[in-house]
Amino acid sequence: MTFALIGLTVLYSRGWYRLRKALPKVISTWRLIAFAGGIASLWVAVESPLAALDEELLTAHMVQHLLLMIVAAPLILLGAPSVILLHGMPRRFVRGTLGPLMRSRPVHFLGGVCTHPVFCLLAASVVVIGWHVPAAFDLALRSHCWHEIEHACFFTAGLLFWWPVIQPWPSVAGLPPWSVPLYLFLATLPCDALSAFLTFCDRVVYRPYLSSRGAFNLSPLQDQALAGALMWVTVTFAYLIPAIVVTVQILSGRRSYTSEVEVF
Repeated sequence: MTFALIGLTVLYSRGWYRLRKALPKVISTWRLIAFAGGIASLWVAVESPLAALDEELLTAHMVQHLLLMIVAAPLILLGAPSVILLHGMPRRFVRGTLGPLMRSRPVHFLGGVCTHPVFCLLAASVVVIGWHVPAAFDLALRSHCWHEIEHACFFTAGLLFWWPVIQPWPSVAGLPPWSVPLYLFLATLPCDALSAFLTFCDRVVYRPYLSSRGAFNLSPLQDQALAGALMWVTVTFAYLIPAIVVTVQILSGRRSYTSEVEVF
């Protein structure tokens, strides 16, 4: 995974350099910084020592999920990865293989469905709630393969969720400005319900943590409450800040909500 992320960063850097020379006013340095920050967050979530603690602490497991969905995913989208990565690939491969594939009707239809705000919101909510069902959560802790699938689901759901909000260049806005705060507000509801349940529940929900060694002198129940509170606070601020920014833009008369630059 580490080598794959390094290779992806090199490929992106190559595309960024090519586009930077052609479009210096559009391809700014902050895109490269955002993408690199997203890749670094992704590495911290799945390959750093944090990953070794997720079987001991629910809080560490929750930090992984938050890094994947709320940090890595939006930062990578802010880097406009689709167009820049294409310019980093060999041109013959892009023109002969990827170009015709991406212009095909099935791919366009699938892309339209997967980036529709309703689909994005539902996908993110289903992933968050579904993987926190005790049976699914326990399966991910017992099986390395399912654990990796869980991580992939959270990261993919994060990309889908933030797509309608950030609208990574060169895509166009799919939501009118007034609907972005509503979209973000609706997204907080399942997260708030789950985090409140974990915070105030008087029993340990996930049985594998009952046999944990109590890292950092936390009991399993304290660990669960901390994980729920962390999710509650982080999600609230992560969704509240862009909602406030968009609301201020609307109230100030800035209606040209067309790119991620205006939101972030």
